[in-house]
Amino acid sequence: MKDSLELREDGTQATSEFAMADTQRQGLELHIGSNIFRNTNGVIKIHGKEQLVVESRPDQGLLLLTLDLYSPAGQHIAHLRRNVLAFNRNDRFAITIHRSDGSPTDAPWVRMADQTTGDVIIDVRAVSGLKSQITRGRFCSHKGIPVEITPHYCRIGSGTTRFGDIVENRGGSVTLD
Repeated sequence: MKDSLELREDGTQATSEFAMADTQRQGLELHIGSNIFRNTNGVIKIHGKEQLVVESRPDQGLLLLTLDLYSPAGQHIAHLRRNVLAFNRNDRFAITIHRSDGSPTDAPWVRMADQTTGDVIIDVRAVSGLKSQITRGRFCSHKGIPVEITPHYCRIGSGTTRFGDIVENRGGSVTLD
């Protein structure tokens, strides 16, 4: 990584243009289970496909979620686009949105639930301006493989379990598989 300080001719230090650009490009920090993904663009890929996008709008007191849901057979059954259900086969899913009132103790959150079973599909909360946390989730990837998120881990099928990882994404997407 390039040093963020340069030495001027008079011996004082100045911040480099690269370091200033890096701080301006600071991305979203996503906590998925006990895993921390720093400096992301909010996109989460599962099995190579963008399946989930988290956007933070702290100035508007909003957290926006985009998500594609699939059945265990890999059929597309719902599409949530920035908190609006654009496709919802059999009206199966419901979305609940909490907008922050601006106080420091009131953070926005988005929750999607299966109306037939009452199960929470995904629960996403803003922790602070550029920090969001997926506290729980239970859905399938586009291949029909189960994805489970708890406060302690993130599991993809029976083969991949992540817990306690800290990953620097450098402005890119999160890859979970």
